[in-house]
Amino acid sequence: MRRYQHWLAALACVAALTPAAHAEDTSLWQDTKSHLGNIWDQGDDAIYLSGIAHHGRSTYTKEKLNELNEHAWGLGYGKTLRNADGNDESLFGFVLKDSHRHPQYMAGYAYEWVFPVAKTGLEVGVGGTAMLMSRQDYFGGVPFPVPLPLASIGTAKGKVMFAYVPRLSSNKNNGDVLLIFGRIEM
Repeated sequence: MRRYQHWLAALACVAALTPAAHAEDTSLWQDTKSHLGNIWDQGDDAIYLSGIAHHGRSTYTKEKLNELNEHAWGLGYGKTLRNADGNDESLFGFVLKDSHRHPQYMAGYAYEWVFPVAKTGLEVGVGGTAMLMSRQDYFGGVPFPVPLPLASIGTAKGKVMFAYVPRLSSNKNNGDVLLIFGRIEM
């Protein structure tokens, strides 16, 4: 199956299951659609650039680290809205070169609580993302849901961002990856 067919199948499953899940409370479904539509319509255009995927040195063997790609070059596009509470909500799509030098596709939603740094113009953010991800080494490239913690530092229009993939088991050579990327709002 071609990669785009995996994405279409995943979206069709979400579309098919969602109305049934919200049959009793269609207002929740409508509110969610309206909220995401508002982010897309009112949010600022944003470009995402990635470059570093740091693998935890105590999690991976030296041999495995020598095999892995830590130059996670990639590009993405999204919309970011500073909400009424002063926090950032984003919708995004992103592709980067994964640890095995294959394309990794991501699309999702992110929320960050934003804290200004005393009259400097800088701000820090903490939050999380819920997204669909597609990688060749997981589920044959079929998109799967991923929640990850996020943090950032920068200004309202440009930030260095951090997403952390936790260690997935006590076994060596998986998880414990810090992805460092940037978001520039237009």
